[in-house]
This record gives sequence, C-alpha cells and structure tokens, in this order.
Amino acid sequence: MNQFKLLERRRFAPFFATQALSAFNDNAFRNATIVLVAFQLGLSDAKVSFYSNLAPALFILPFFLFSASAGQLAEKFEKQKLIRYVKLFEIGAMCLAAWGFFIASPALLLAVLFLMGLHSTVFGPIKYAILPQVLQPDELVGGNGLVEMGTSIAILVGMIAGGAAMHDGGPWWSSLLVIGVAAIGFAASCAIPRVPAAVPDLKFNWNAFTESARAIRFVTRNRAVFNSVLGISWFWFFGGVVTAQLPNYTKLYLGGDASVEILVLTLFSVGVGVGSLLCEKLSGHKVEIGLVPLGAFGMTLFGVLLYFAQHAPAAQRGLNWLGFLRASGHWHIALDLTLLGLFAGFFIVPLFALVQSRSERSELSRVIAGNNIINAIFLVAAALFGIGLLKAGLTIPQLFLVTALLNAAVTLWIFLLVPEFLMRFVDWLLISLFYRVHRDGLERIPEEGPALLVCNHVSFMDALIIMGSVRRPVRFVMDCKIFRIPVLSFVFRTAKAIPIAGAKEDPAMLQRAFARIDKALAAGELVCVFPEGGLSVDGEIAAFRPGIEKILAQRPVPVVPLALRGLWRSMWSRRDSKLGRARLPRRFRARIALLAGHLVDGASTSAADLEQRVRQLRGAEA
Repeated sequence: MNQFKLLERRRFAPFFATQALSAFNDNAFRNATIVLVAFQLGLSDAKVSFYSNLAPALFILPFFLFSASAGQLAEKFEKQKLIRYVKLFEIGAMCLAAWGFFIASPALLLAVLFLMGLHSTVFGPIKYAILPQVLQPDELVGGNGLVEMGTSIAILVGMIAGGAAMHDGGPWWSSLLVIGVAAIGFAASCAIPRVPAAVPDLKFNWNAFTESARAIRFVTRNRAVFNSVLGISWFWFFGGVVTAQLPNYTKLYLGGDASVEILVLTLFSVGVGVGSLLCEKLSGHKVEIGLVPLGAFGMTLFGVLLYFAQHAPAAQRGLNWLGFLRASGHWHIALDLTLLGLFAGFFIVPLFALVQSRSERSELSRVIAGNNIINAIFLVAAALFGIGLLKAGLTIPQLFLVTALLNAAVTLWIFLLVPEFLMRFVDWLLISLFYRVHRDGLERIPEEGPALLVCNHVSFMDALIIMGSVRRPVRFVMDCKIFRIPVLSFVFRTAKAIPIAGAKEDPAMLQRAFARIDKALAAGELVCVFPEGGLSVDGEIAAFRPGIEKILAQRPVPVVPLALRGLWRSMWSRRDSKLGRARLPRRFRARIALLAGHLVDGASTSAADLEQRVRQLRGAEA
C-alpha cells in the first residue's frame, strides 16, 4: 500500500496530526519566546546570552529526569489515553505561556519551556512505540517516513509562525496561536482509536535513577538495537551541531537576513522530509538498514561540499532570500543543504524502524525511553563540542567540515561494530542494480520463532534476493563454493550463512552443517535451504534431496515454501557460458519475483511434497 494511504486510515491519521501539531507548537512557542526576549524586552546582551544558553538546557533536562518513567507509563497504560492527557497538559502549559507573554516574564517562559520539555519527554516513548501496534510490518517504514516528514515540516512552519506571531501581533496573536494549536491537537487525539497497553501489569518503579539505568540496559540487550540507538543519537549530535550554527552562518558567511535563515531551514527540512518519504520506495516496504550507510555517505559528502561552497565571510551583507538565490554560486549552497537533509532522512528512518521491529513489544516503550536518554546526552555533547571548537578558533564552515569528517569516522565505527549495516547496504545495492523484484506472500513467514524456508535454486544471487526481501534475518545453507565468491563472501559470512558440501566432497563439513542448522532452529532463527543441492542447469526445478527430511526429522519446525521466478533469463544463472555471463546481460534490471506459499507442518511433510509445492508456486516460468 502507498504510504500516503495511511493518512486515510483512522488507526494512523489522527495520531499523525497529533504528533505534527505537537512539534509545531513546541517550536512556535520557543520562537515566539526568542523574539520576545531577544528583540522586544530591551534586555542587555549579557542577559539575552544568559537566557539563550539556559533555554536549551531547561528543555533537555526533563529527558534526563523523566524519560525512564515515561517509558513505564507508555508500557502500562493505553496509549491513546496517555496521549490525551499529554495534550491536556500542553493546553495548560500554553495558558501559562500566554500569561508569560502578557506580563513579559522571561523566568515564567523558561519555566514553561521546562514543562514543554517534560511534555516531549512523556510523548516520545508513546510516539514511536505506538507505530508497531497500529501499522502492519510492511507499513512500518512508510509510517516512520511520514512521521519524520511531518515532524520536520511542522518544526519549520512552527518556528516561522511563532516568530511572525510575536513580531507582528505581539502577545495576543502568539497566545491565540499556541493555545489554539494545543486545543486542535487535543481534538485530534480524541480520534485516535484504542491501543491496548503492552504490559498492563507492569510494576512501576518510582526511582528515576535506577529505572534510567534499567532503560539503558533494555537498549543494550540487543546489539543491533543498541547500535541503531547510537546511530540515532549521532544523528541528533550531527543535526545539533549544524542547526545551532545556522543563524550566524547565514549572517556572516551567506550574507543573508532573517528570510535567508528561514530559507536555509526550509531547504534542510524539506530535504529531510523528502528523504524520509523516499525510504519506503527504496526499501521495498520493509525495514532496509542498507539505506543507513547510503545516508551516512551523503551526510559526509554534502557536509564537506558545504564547506567548499562557502568558507570565507560574505562580501555582501543584508541579502534577502531572493537576492541570495540570485547571487553567483549560491545555488550550490542551496543544493548542498537540501541534499544534506535528504540523506539525513535516509539515515534516520531505517534506524527508528529497526529499533521498533527488533525490540521486544513488551519493552519497546522503555527502549525508546533509553534511546531518549542517550539522545539527550549526545545533544548536550553537541552543544559543548560546537562551543569548544568555535572558542578554539575554528570558523563555522570549518566546524561543518570537522563534523562531516567525524560523521564518516563514527558511522564507519558503528558499521564495523555491526557489519549487518554494511552487509545490507551491499545486498540492497546489488539487488537494486540488477533486478526489479516483485514480492508476494512474504507476510506468511512467521514474525518470530524458528522456521525453515525452502526455495528453488536458479542463480548465484538467490540468497541475496531472499535476504533483501525477508524482514527477519535469515541463515542460509549454501554450497561452500558459492559461499567463497569474492564480495558475496563478505555478505554471506556477515549473515552467518552455513556452508555445506556433499558427502563425497567433504563429509565432515556436511555433518557440521547439519549440526549448525539444528542449533540455529533451536535458537528460534529462520534457516533457508535450497534442497536441489545446486544451481539449476536448465532452468527447471530438480528433485529435492532427502537432506531436508533429515533436518525436519531432528527438529520438525514449520516450513515456508518459496519460489524464485524469472531468474533463469537474467544475470548470474547458468543459462550462458562463463564468457556469456561476463558480458552485459540481455536482461539487465530484469523483472523477477519471489513468492511465498502457505505454512507447512514440518512433522508431516516430505521432500517430494515440498518440491511439488515449490513447483506449483513458481508456475511454468523459470
């Protein structure tokens, strides 16, 4: 289903509107406060600087203090009820903000900022934990993409609207804006359907410190989830460093006025939104963490290009947005900012989707809470990092360059820790380059627990196609000669494939393979075998060998028949000679299909029965 169709579904649309309005109001209030304090109260530069530095700290502080408790609340109670209470809290906070606007009290407005930080702290675990409960697995990436797009655009529009309301309309218009949007958000939340509590009998721990430590332990329990959280936190570090410098960068290096700052934020935000939406298309409606290295590469590339595009102070000052775009060479800066945001979208959406899909459902809200605590630490580090390097004498463009290069180093470290990210990127790149894959019936593969996948074997790329199509990690049993193919060997080893050889070729390897298959199934993993014992030599399905019966006799797990169609006429099959396979194939970017049949009881099936099922599933086309 097209991701935009979700906006027509009650299970998603009211929640989408609620979270977007929350992001809007956070930023409308903050920008209205900035305009009031910095430009309308006549405060000294020292006081304005004090309030400007104190404000981010007050907003982030609740994430340290209350994230763990927020995670528990999101697990224990129905999420739609919690969202309504949070929105009522927001209305109350915005009423206090209106009072602060009218009496022009920076102290009261800073207190409200703390309350809005608390609002975001409580809403965060609900926001991301609710998605796996209301979306189908193949909707998860599209839903996350819409949420990230909506958040990015809402932040931008909220900043513009809040600043304009205070600048042009003063306290009256600012108050009407923030209270009105909070009220509309509450109305939208009332339309969210019931979402059951994940752990209704959870015993609440009131000790914030011990519960925070426990939330972080939930994050670190799964290595892929933990490293995804590190990636998300690094995204906020990178974004925090870049966006914090944009006002001065706009003024000093782009020579622009306030309208240029808005343009710069717009370009970056639109880029993030477009990148987030494209994730569903590029990933084929599944969680594709192969996009993360692509996003990291783009963030580094366009961060470096941003430095070279403008690293000297502007010769001309006071340009409006139109004058900026017309100035020589500035189109390059506009493009760099947009593409920086685009690749940031590729980076962040799959990471959130992976955290949601790989975490235990009963722990997800607390995992998100732990994620928020780590995010907050990275945001504080970003502020200190930026301040420290600027005080050390770096210019803002040099800071951008250092951050972009550091992005390359940090993401490389993450990918070395978890090679699955890089392996999925190589897999995604190869499959996207050579094939157009139609997938059908893959939702029949169990979401958890052991299962055996059986498939016909047509080309050297079969395992990669299945790996890139199935949402869960798959352990492949494959001929040891294919296992050793350069480049593909890295993918297969990282995916923990199981090499196998014939009884005459290497009987010891054969026995080790059967032992490893049984161990993987006992651990609840998916295992895929190609029961023909080798690649097809004529495009037809050969007889299934009895080894599959030996596997099921030892451990009778459910079996899912798979069929690959269209690969015989494409690249990497044995249709041509070696010389023929080396030239540009006649069917480059071939249309192929991967089809899944109904679940079969492993205790009552046979090799011949499974062979017949795969034949029927594939049909006449090889």
